[in-house]
Amino acid sequence: MALLRITSPHTHRGGRRTSWVMQMVILATIPGILVQTWLFGFGTLINILIAALTAIGAEALFLKVRGRPIAFFLKDNSALLTAVLLGIALPPTVPWWLTVTAVAFAIIFAKQVYGGLGNNPFNPAMVGYAIVLVSFPVPMTQWLGHADLISAGSTMSFSDSLSAIFGGLSTVDAYTMATPLDAFKHKGGLMSDEAFASVTALQAASLNSWMWVNLAYLAGGLALIGLRIITWHTPVAMLAGLAVVATFFYILDPSNAATPLFHLTSGAAMFGAFFIATDPVSSCTSNRGKLVYGAGIGILVYVIRTWGGYPDGVAFGVLLMNFAAPLIDYYTQPRAYGHKKPKSGVAIGGDK
Repeated sequence: MALLRITSPHTHRGGRRTSWVMQMVILATIPGILVQTWLFGFGTLINILIAALTAIGAEALFLKVRGRPIAFFLKDNSALLTAVLLGIALPPTVPWWLTVTAVAFAIIFAKQVYGGLGNNPFNPAMVGYAIVLVSFPVPMTQWLGHADLISAGSTMSFSDSLSAIFGGLSTVDAYTMATPLDAFKHKGGLMSDEAFASVTALQAASLNSWMWVNLAYLAGGLALIGLRIITWHTPVAMLAGLAVVATFFYILDPSNAATPLFHLTSGAAMFGAFFIATDPVSSCTSNRGKLVYGAGIGILVYVIRTWGGYPDGVAFGVLLMNFAAPLIDYYTQPRAYGHKKPKSGVAIGGDK
């Protein structure tokens, strides 16, 4: 009688398919998307729509080029998730062609060139984001300001957002300002307390806006952990690594460093921890490896924010740790079942 020889691990996921997992991750971003739309206008929703159309088109085109069944691979929703993540990460007023460039590069060169989902060594969304950030730094570092702080005095309407993205709004600069991370990074000779007291982007209204965005993504991330779609190891390790390093340097020099709370509630800290760093393909797989991987991202985020050339370092931190993920997994893989740690030392006499 022929027997099926199937190797371990034998894991039962209760019928969970890749498409379902991707759908749940997309749904978990909704609280953050709603808060971003409420605070920063409709640009994020427009970006997501443009990104989704581009991602599906690019994925379908290169699946056809590779001779793969288009419908079968499109329905796993991985391209749609990449589009949503990029649409969230991009500033709400970036021109449409920049969104198309970022998404097309992510799908084609960071995913399909490597063989599609499961074969990409780097997070596709962060590859696309990093490419446009390096190539077009000015539009990529200008976010909409809080209504009380910008010269326009109100958030952008839907029509204004459309006009800004498609090049028809000439007063877009009246709505944009530096992010808190960018403003603090370029505070010049001001002490920390002076910067928070005098720099517009560091006023309470601006800081609270970013805090609410981060709390919304934290809520979505906790839902993913509750559904057991991701584990707590990577996000907790990343946030802990960022907080510990920020605390160390704040204690060392409080007049020039920002508080750990500022780093945890500004920029893409929570979004990166729960939705970017946890990518199952390009991150570590062992639990110990995830802790090392996440902590490394958190430390790199602080280093790039403080001494690097860009205000936020989530994309570069994730990509750099993607390089290290296979090595980390190699040295943190658990022992095989039934194997024990070898005894150290030499047995003496009758001791065994």
